[in-house]
Amino acid sequence: MNTIPAQLDHLVLATPDLAGTVADFARRTGVTPAPGGVHVGLGTRNHLVSLGGSAYLEIIGPDPEQAGHEGPRPFAVDVLPVPRTVTWAIRPADLDATIAAARARGYDPGPAHAMSRRTPDGTLLSWRLTDGADAHPSGLVPFLIDWGDSPHPAASGLPVTPLLGLTATTPDPDELRPLLAALDVELPLSEGPVGMRFTVDTPRGPVTFD
Repeated sequence: MNTIPAQLDHLVLATPDLAGTVADFARRTGVTPAPGGVHVGLGTRNHLVSLGGSAYLEIIGPDPEQAGHEGPRPFAVDVLPVPRTVTWAIRPADLDATIAAARARGYDPGPAHAMSRRTPDGTLLSWRLTDGADAHPSGLVPFLIDWGDSPHPAASGLPVTPLLGLTATTPDPDELRPLLAALDVELPLSEGPVGMRFTVDTPRGPVTFD
C-alpha cells in the first residue's frame, strides 16, 4: 500500500504552543513554516508547510491575539498536553457526491460547512469542509474539504518538506478500514494506541513527527 493517500489535502499538527512547535519544526528540519492566517472567532491561527504537490501540513494552535476567546478551540488545542498529529483531510473531486456515497456505504462524515480566513497579505480564503463533530473520534478517518475558487494553500509558495510517508495506529484497525473504504481512501493501519505519524524529507534528512 502507498503510504501517501492519493487524495490527501493536508495533515493537522495541533499544539498548545504554536510558537514553540513552529520553532521546534524549524530546528529539527531546517525549514521554517510560513504564517498561514487567523481563524477569527475560533481562537486559533496556523503556520503551513508544503508536503509536495498539492498537499500541506497545518500547524495550528491558540492565537495569542484572541486570548479572550471563550469556549473550546478547534482540535482541542487549548487542552492538549503536547503537540500531536490529530487528523487529516482529503480533497475529493466532488465533495457533496463523496458525502452522499459515504453515507450510502454506512459512514456519515457529517455535513459540509463554509469557513474562511485571511492570509497575512489580506487574501480571503474560503472553503467548505465536513463537520469535525461528526467524524470518527480517533481522528484517523479524514474530514473532507473543498477549496472552491480559492487559491489552494499549497500553491502559495510555501516552504517545502516533501512527505515520505503517513501511517497510523489504532486498537482495532478492522473497525476503521470500512470507514476509510467508504471514502475511497487508504491509510496504513497497525494495532496500537490511537495515533498518526508522518515523515518528511528535509535538508537535515528524513524527520518523523507523531
